[in-house]
Amino acid sequence: MEHPLGLSPAKIIAVHLNYRSRAAERGRLPAPHPTYFLKPPSSLSWSGRPVVRPAGCELLAFEGEIAIIIGTRAHRVSREKALGHVLGYAAANDFGVYDFKHTDGGSNLRAKGQDGFTPVGPAIVWAADADPENLLLRTYVNGKIAQEAGTDELLYPFDLLIADLSRMMTLEPGDIILAGTPAGSTVVQPGDVVEVELENAGRLSNKIVAEEVPIPPYGAQPQVDEKTRALAYGSVPPPPVLPDDVAATLRSVSTATLSARLRGHGIDHHFIEGVRPARPDLRMVGVARTLRYVPLREDVFEKIGGGMNAQKRTIEEIRPGEVLVIEARGDHGAGTLGDILALRALRRGAAGVVTDGGLRDSPSFGKLDMPAYYAVAHASVLGRRHVPLESQVPVACGGVLVMPGDVLVGDAEGVVVIPPALVAEIAQEAAAQEREERFIYQQVDGGASIDGLYPLGPRRRREYEEWKEE
Repeated sequence: MEHPLGLSPAKIIAVHLNYRSRAAERGRLPAPHPTYFLKPPSSLSWSGRPVVRPAGCELLAFEGEIAIIIGTRAHRVSREKALGHVLGYAAANDFGVYDFKHTDGGSNLRAKGQDGFTPVGPAIVWAADADPENLLLRTYVNGKIAQEAGTDELLYPFDLLIADLSRMMTLEPGDIILAGTPAGSTVVQPGDVVEVELENAGRLSNKIVAEEVPIPPYGAQPQVDEKTRALAYGSVPPPPVLPDDVAATLRSVSTATLSARLRGHGIDHHFIEGVRPARPDLRMVGVARTLRYVPLREDVFEKIGGGMNAQKRTIEEIRPGEVLVIEARGDHGAGTLGDILALRALRRGAAGVVTDGGLRDSPSFGKLDMPAYYAVAHASVLGRRHVPLESQVPVACGGVLVMPGDVLVGDAEGVVVIPPALVAEIAQEAAAQEREERFIYQQVDGGASIDGLYPLGPRRRREYEEWKEE
């Protein structure tokens, strides 16, 4: 059946990873150059046509993308001339069934090459009418937004993709390049409706249906494990930065002790100042995921501050065991996070939140089972003073530099920041110091003088060693 837009590509080329938010979500550093895979032309589909999940499969996932449609033959073109070979742009959906990710050597042939797995449409925004650096892509599942990103977030812009590909192959008129997907891709079920919207090119809509005819028994069969399932749902745990035994030790010691040990290692600037806990009864131990706010400028906020902005994308990228650390420049004139987004972070497994700005809906945080540290309570939304700009960059919070991946420990007194390279040693030293201080406290409580006891002198240290053995 002919595509309603008359599309008939000789090849469909898809980029593996091309949005910063997707790279952060996957916990992967972007490659120095784009990498690709091919989808067969028979996978091409259109708006309104159902997408069929094969029988025996459970992990069909959407990926909202922008389709670059080639208009004139391109062979060894420069970046400067690359966009001159584009006919236009359209919404696309790079569907894939993770149940077949285990086969075909990573080529995605059966995972993403099945009939109907590349809907494109419903309209084309012509190249002459489009600014490829300022296109906005949105994906909806059952009417609720799941993905939103502008092309300013691309790792590899359209001109680079075309120039790069044309070095080794000829791009023919009608060929399609799928430019990658932002964060937010996940599994959909039969009955769900997935829509991809590209500004000025309409909304591509496809309903998911289940195939009833079983897959024949020959050839590769669907196969799923917990890692594959986590990958499909977008919740792959990062490599363990904080071993369980180290985390347990950090939960057992005070921030005051950790502060002393950090000073012993020459790290004096480690205590986040001016923040207080919403729930002093909760301990916090986790790895930093950073978010940076910059001062409000109305035109910039209008462009990047609304919708699925950096704040919301960061919430959707949080992994289990991570602490959201917000740089608000110590500005107390607006909230920086509210209870709904905090609850979403908690449901994604966040270990806590730290902001040196205001906390909105602060009474709700007293009932939330997640540690939260903040400077002031403030009812105003962040748009009064801030623009959410970027995540996973070095930030300043409460006068302290926090790097992505730093370890944060919080108690009723406050929050300390520990460099990952020192965390195991600091934890061990802190536990040893607190054992020693328990002995000293008991002795002082029994009436002993602090002379030779605090700090421990040689004679009292022998007593301490005997006490420790007991």
